[in-house]
Amino acid sequence: MERKTLDQRAQMTDLERLRHSAAHVMATAIAKLWPDAQFAAGPPVDDGFYYDVELQHRISPEDFPAIEAEMKKISKENQVFEKIEVAREQALKDAESGRLGALSERPGNPSKFKIGNLADIPEGEKITYFKNGDFIDLCAGPHVMRTGNVSAFKLTHVASAYYKGDEKNPQLQRIYGTAFKNKTELEAYFTMVEEAKKRDHRKLGRSLELFAIDEAVGQGLVLWMPKGAIIRQALQDFISDELRKQGYQQVFTPHIGRLGLYRTSGHFPYYRESQFPPIIEHEQLSKLATEGCSCAELANRLEKGDIDGYLLKPMNCPMHIRIYAQRPRSYRELPLRLAEFGTVYRWEQSGELGGMTRVRGMTQDDAHLFVTEDQLGQELQGCLSLVKIVLTTLGMTDYRVRVSLRDPNSSKYVGDPANWDKAENALREAAKSLGAPFTEAPGEAAFYGPKIDFLVKDVVGREWQLGTVQLDYNLPERFDLAYIGPDNRPHRPVMVHRAPFGSMERFVGVLIEHFAGNFPLWLAPEQVRVLTLGEDAALVDYAKAIVNELRGNMVRVEGNYSNDNIKGKIADAEEAKVHTMLVIGGRDMEAGAVSVRLHGKGNLGAKPKGEVIAEILQSIKERRA
Repeated sequence: MERKTLDQRAQMTDLERLRHSAAHVMATAIAKLWPDAQFAAGPPVDDGFYYDVELQHRISPEDFPAIEAEMKKISKENQVFEKIEVAREQALKDAESGRLGALSERPGNPSKFKIGNLADIPEGEKITYFKNGDFIDLCAGPHVMRTGNVSAFKLTHVASAYYKGDEKNPQLQRIYGTAFKNKTELEAYFTMVEEAKKRDHRKLGRSLELFAIDEAVGQGLVLWMPKGAIIRQALQDFISDELRKQGYQQVFTPHIGRLGLYRTSGHFPYYRESQFPPIIEHEQLSKLATEGCSCAELANRLEKGDIDGYLLKPMNCPMHIRIYAQRPRSYRELPLRLAEFGTVYRWEQSGELGGMTRVRGMTQDDAHLFVTEDQLGQELQGCLSLVKIVLTTLGMTDYRVRVSLRDPNSSKYVGDPANWDKAENALREAAKSLGAPFTEAPGEAAFYGPKIDFLVKDVVGREWQLGTVQLDYNLPERFDLAYIGPDNRPHRPVMVHRAPFGSMERFVGVLIEHFAGNFPLWLAPEQVRVLTLGEDAALVDYAKAIVNELRGNMVRVEGNYSNDNIKGKIADAEEAKVHTMLVIGGRDMEAGAVSVRLHGKGNLGAKPKGEVIAEILQSIKERRA
């Protein structure tokens, strides 16, 4: 099984422990059906569990009934999960004999992935097995007491995965499943899954013509279609209004920058694998070709810094830092708040891409604040209030707060530990001020600083990491930033990174699913559609006057004045998820009224025209959820 730190194992919830155990039960079943199976790692995950396995047989959903039948037998046998502590030498011997992740020894078929997993266990840490029935697995635990506790489960799908996530390693089959305490919870989960399928933003995005991902353009690169662009612009206008209130200044930066900029920041080469390859200038590339420079040598020289080039920007912060550094700064100018809807590019493996929520090109509602330490508390409060305004306005009030900290044992994090301590304590104090419970997550910080993440539950109970506020002592140090203080001496500013939406692509993808495409009036691509009962000239003129009045007040409105059946007109508007329909017949015209219908809610009856228009304008102005 996947190794976790002692703290992570202690924090495992009852449900995670159950799913951890379900992964063992599934592995036992697979080993019974296919004794040559080689197991790698099988942890619990957010929605269930998985196990990575190497097997000549290609497992497909058609095999699930057989695997589940074996799992039920193992559950009914109520086998004890027995913990066994062993010496490293014995564990290696068992792995070489093929005993680990198996029902018995397999001479000539060593447990090769378990041998690799053993190498990852630090010297001095206890090595433990867990045994249920005849199945023994290298595992840190914990587990439930018996396999009988694993009774409400279902396998869900199969994917491919590289051993330890490294594409240079063997590709394995990853079998996913889920488990719950009882069948009632299991059935409720799959009801939620079916509802989530109906809300799938990829399906709704196509049918509502909001966005497209075109193979001719490239995987993970979003084409915002006119209706989707309306939603994006409405969100940008909304956040821009709030930024102006808080004294932000807008900037624009290029899509590429010199490689040296990202060497200084630390994004290259430390995170080279998650970035697009560097771009080499024509003259330099020609010279290297003449010298017979191989691809491997070129990569090596780029990493060492012997060759410069350009990089599709993975982050906006280094460019905002260079804006700050264009001239000497005084403490009187701080806090300096720079905001940008900046598009950045990340290399994601094709198997990890998913609609708008996992992309290779994303536009962040990014901002960087350059502040003195004395200003830090107040500025963090302003950033957190901005995230809360966004979530409250959109009716996404079911969220939890996570303070993401560094893992002191990891080499991922840069900078002075004393500065990390100051930053983490400042974020803890800021999180306390929210008046809501928060959790701490060691190892989840950005490489340059800790952060506060908002994890939002949508209407079907799925959790999304959206808004984030990050505190950074390290990049100002790496770029040697300064301001002149009241003592007329240079001082180092502190940076705050914040993005209430995160990325526009991911946020809109989540919104599509949260609202099932039924956006509130202020966000709806088509806010109002005026429908006539027939095409009488006077009636059409009355309807057009309403359309023009609404359009003159910047309402997104269309009219359907055809002689088509009114039921068909309403059905068309419902299918397009138009928020408000104004149906007009002869009686409505005579009374100076309209009949109001709301998408999904039906007919609200006839109301005076002026009252309806005023209500529409007020709802849009207030951005009612």
